[in-house]
Amino acid sequence: MPDRPALEFEAAWDVASAIPGWLTEDQARLLFDTARDLPAEPLLLEIGSHQGKSTVVLAAAARAHGGRVVAVDPFVDGRLFGGPSTRDKFERNVRAAELGDVVELLPEYSTRARPGWSRDLDYLYIDGKHDYWTLSDDLKWARHLPDGAPVLVHDCYSSIGVTLGVLAKVLPSRHLRYERRAGSLALFRVGRPSAVDRLRIVRELPWWLRNVAVKVLLRLRLRAVAARVFGHEGPYDPY
Repeated sequence: MPDRPALEFEAAWDVASAIPGWLTEDQARLLFDTARDLPAEPLLLEIGSHQGKSTVVLAAAARAHGGRVVAVDPFVDGRLFGGPSTRDKFERNVRAAELGDVVELLPEYSTRARPGWSRDLDYLYIDGKHDYWTLSDDLKWARHLPDGAPVLVHDCYSSIGVTLGVLAKVLPSRHLRYERRAGSLALFRVGRPSAVDRLRIVRELPWWLRNVAVKVLLRLRLRAVAARVFGHEGPYDPY
């Protein structure tokens, strides 16, 4: 018989899966399980909320421990970001999931919000702007986390900017250790890494190069080649 956390995840995913976004069920389960393992009354910070797909998953897990989720997203105009109308969809989806009392929206760039932030955090999920500089800055939010706290990075091994940021900032870091991934969603934890932890990051590079090659083929409209050579089905970038 499924245990309570499993049933809670299934209920959360049943709602979240209907919300547009780039999050697989395996990735949602990783977000949920790591959040569900937090101590009482945790404060989770999500960078990049879009229409609320991952927010619903995180908030459902946080509610079980009397916690809250701070969703950081500026909702800027643009094809990938959606603009103000995306904020309306986000708020509507959170209300429909009956999680409005758990989610605190901070409509701001993460890089602008971070310098003035003073609250302790228990969990960090990074899925903001996928360039080297923003990812490098977003990793600084981890300073507000205790030892052992989870830091999750989406598109970690599928975005060039994000991967380069991880190689430059996390691989040599003495404060973050790599644990595992679900697709391109990588789980790090606050703590001193071992040589094995660093090697795990390096071992992901072939998979990252594969994903970059798939992206190039899709841009060249060679979807059939991507499917035949790399087994990538569908028109979307690997995530």
